[in-house]
Amino acid sequence: MIRNGQLLDCFKGQDSSAAAKFYSLAFWATRATRTFSSQRCYCDRAEWKAMSDKQDAAPDSTAARVALWRALHVEADPPPHVLEDDIGLQLLAPDPDWRRRGDMDLQFTRPFRASIVARARFIEDLVVEQAGRGLAQYVILGAGLDSFAQRRPEIASHLRVFEIDPPGPQAWKRRRLIELGFGIPDWLRFVPVDFEAGEAWRDRLVAAGFDEHKPAIVVSTGVSMYLSKEANAATLREVAALAPGSTLAMTFLLPLELADPAVRPGLEMAEKGARASGTPFLSFFTPPQIMTLAREAGFAESRHVSAADLTRRYFMGRTDGLRPPNHAEELLVATT
Repeated sequence: MIRNGQLLDCFKGQDSSAAAKFYSLAFWATRATRTFSSQRCYCDRAEWKAMSDKQDAAPDSTAARVALWRALHVEADPPPHVLEDDIGLQLLAPDPDWRRRGDMDLQFTRPFRASIVARARFIEDLVVEQAGRGLAQYVILGAGLDSFAQRRPEIASHLRVFEIDPPGPQAWKRRRLIELGFGIPDWLRFVPVDFEAGEAWRDRLVAAGFDEHKPAIVVSTGVSMYLSKEANAATLREVAALAPGSTLAMTFLLPLELADPAVRPGLEMAEKGARASGTPFLSFFTPPQIMTLAREAGFAESRHVSAADLTRRYFMGRTDGLRPPNHAEELLVATT
């Protein structure tokens, strides 16, 4: 259980100005950047100190914000909801006034909140579709407070779900799931990877029961902008080397000058905040560039899923203005 004074207190009573809010956006600022491809994690030093001091370190602030935004969508946005998810809120158990945080402002966070729930819903629909075709392995790189296994057991129980994360936050999540009565079913495999010690996620995945001879769907969200182009390419190559029929779904950030004018100033401020916090944005891709990277990595097919595509899928007919911003964070889907 996280209380003010631990993870969430750094936002309590924060300046409500747009500038202050942009510095606390969930996708970008103060991200613990996990370099899966190079088997090393470059994280905030304070986070790693906390992880070394405590085996079940709390999730980082980005994971917490994403989970709270998903809950905020259910609590504050009118139905139909793009995604029904309050599991992260249950795990975090923040103080009752959590919605008064500056980064929970309903108007300000609307486009970013929409993007978070849209990408999660798209990936969930993709997993359900692939499961219907017989796919039986689902790998989440940097799982954080992902709740697919808890919300969709009717699907997840027919898969082997692998959640990859650093040991500390993963131990915290395991403990909270048990405390809340969800338990850890046999088909849910937690794969702790100590990136700081140079562990390879592929090796740990196989040790946890992953079958390299069977196809899988692998997802990575909110990470690529913190990795170099070379590290992103290496991650793509590792996934492309999985069994034929495997699929990768990952988010990527477009060059900031291409973003919708309404959100571009905020993205630029978030980029400055990320740089100042020691976790700078390293990679931006246009859709043709990310698809070229996927082809060079060895994928047989790739497609770009734009914010406009997500809007058509999940937001048509809404009258509340909820929709993801165009040309900001979008998705690559690639198959082997």
